[in-house]
Amino acid sequence: MKKVLMAMVAVALVAMAGSAMAADSASVTVSASIAGNCRFSTNTGTVSFGTLDPEAGGNVSGTVTQPVFWCTRGTAYTIGDDVGLHETGSTYRMVHATSATDFIPYTFAYTATGTGAGAGIANRITMNIAAQVLDADYINALAGSYSDTVTLTISP
Repeated sequence: MKKVLMAMVAVALVAMAGSAMAADSASVTVSASIAGNCRFSTNTGTVSFGTLDPEAGGNVSGTVTQPVFWCTRGTAYTIGDDVGLHETGSTYRMVHATSATDFIPYTFAYTATGTGAGAGIANRITMNIAAQVLDADYINALAGSYSDTVTLTISP
């Protein structure tokens, strides 16, 4: 009987040792978030009307270096502008370098306006800016240099 009892205790100890060494598992949650944002790749663009000659006349279109931007894929964007530093109402105007009361109005338009959805940093979007000075707006203008700065804003 003692041998049987000892055998049963030995079997119980072996069974307990097996369950003490049993495998266990745990899960690890892995996550990330992608920021939905938009950025200009180039912080500047330029519009140059060159030298306007009142004698030659005619409407003059600007030579443009286009700004480029990107938005995170699927991110909705809106583009707007401030109508320049010297606007009057919704009219864009360049101011004379030394006479703060002399202006030349100009048109300023661009595509990639309103809303859209980004396609990622590898798929940059080039804006298509067009600007023009009308003949009637410069033929009697004060001689000298004129300038303005239009700030574009992109928001996701």
